Amino acid sequence: MDPKDFAATTSGRVIRVGQGDPAYWAFTPDPLPPSLAPDWQLARLNAEAERAVGELAGLGRTLPNPNLFIRPFLRREAVLSSRIEGTQSDLTDLYLYEGGQMALPGLEPSDPALADVREVYNYVQALEYGLAEMEHTPVNLWLMRSMHKLLLQGVRGQSRAPGEFRATQNWIGGDTINSAVFVPPPVVELQPALDALAAYIYSEDDYPPLMRLAFIHYQFEAIHPFLDGNGRIGRLLLSLLLVNWSLLSLPLLHLSAFFERRRPSYYGLLLGVSQRDGWKPWVEFFLEGVIDQARDTATRIKHIQDLQQAWQSLLYEHKESGSVVRLANSLFESPVITVPRAQEVLGMSYPGAQRVVNTLLDYEILVPMDERKHNRSYLARDILMSIYGSRANG
Repeated sequence: MDPKDFAATTSGRVIRVGQGDPAYWAFTPDPLPPSLAPDWQLARLNAEAERAVGELAGLGRTLPNPNLFIRPFLRREAVLSSRIEGTQSDLTDLYLYEGGQMALPGLEPSDPALADVREVYNYVQALEYGLAEMEHTPVNLWLMRSMHKLLLQGVRGQSRAPGEFRATQNWIGGDTINSAVFVPPPVVELQPALDALAAYIYSEDDYPPLMRLAFIHYQFEAIHPFLDGNGRIGRLLLSLLLVNWSLLSLPLLHLSAFFERRRPSYYGLLLGVSQRDGWKPWVEFFLEGVIDQARDTATRIKHIQDLQQAWQSLLYEHKESGSVVRLANSLFESPVITVPRAQEVLGMSYPGAQRVVNTLLDYEILVPMDERKHNRSYLARDILMSIYGSRANG
């Protein structure tokens, strides 16, 4: 890390660590909050973001069955947050894995596709665990470590101190620490920086909550407290705090889709805070992400509601059985299904479940995912497109 790149900043301290040839430079961010001058552009963006979040919160309160939306959107977040870190799995892969369908003939446990989807699955586990624990535990350093342990369990990074803050120096970019783009605080400064961040999460100041979330996300990434998984835990914390701070009653807003689409800006603006005091452009970007994703999520929810109503009308019009309607509705929680899974949902025999699945195939509510004769998987393609959609990839 070149200290000259940080010469213009007052957002933290550049520190020389060690002596002689092994010495290197590191950056320790100052405690939050930063000092931002009043700015009409930020105020306007924040008001627009608050309005978008408020509208999404209102929509969430009207949902008769929130699980129809919470489970799919948590999984979409897991896929996209993990993709920022280089995984290639998509939402279909995740549902197949959760349904036990990724253990395909010829797919070795070390296969990259299986390794990727395990990372995504772990993200889901960590996020669901955090949401459950948050009902009786504050978002604190213990919870961060606990989620990190789940995130790295049995995947790449499992040897990099899961559930523990780092005891050695890490860095971002470059083959060596001296060629790194960014070196976070040395170990001796790590715990004080984390304690200050944890205290800020539950402190009060004059900044509005969404701007405070932007501060917190930068600060966590600048501290980089783990040897691996920092980006995913940092984005996961945003999803938790939106609920924990009562900005939303349901975990419906996640920002990874926006960050993934604009990855160079995301990384560049975070670095810009450290190098150039670039708080304003980073907060503007963050608030734009909140607006974009709140509106996008609301649109997707309405599409799913319209799709569910259209299917129910179609099935009622043709006087299909309650079992057919019930299985169609179950697809909104998990749009990938097998006949054995349909048996569990409907509590009926294999032949009966197969007949119900065949009925949904006739209406093209389901389509087959493969040509296997046994344990074939079926996909509710329209649901998957409503949840994941083309914007997730572009």
